Amino acid sequence: MDKFTVEEINLMCVFEGQDRKSMIADIKNVIPRIQDSDMVELARQVLGKLEVMSDEEFAEVALEVAE
Repeated sequence: MDKFTVEEINLMCVFEGQDRKSMIADIKNVIPRIQDSDMVELARQVLGKLEVMSDEEFAEVALEVAE
């Protein structure tokens, strides 16, 4: 599984505190309202990685905002 980029982690931090499946659902619900094409692509990249990883792998991801 590919590691997450800083940008992907920062996007995931918006949904922090959720389990993997809830995060997937929330990102899918938000995508239609995102007006920036780069952000839509970033959200889709995150979804792709979240969908192929296990809950155990997700639990090991450090969700800390990077500046």
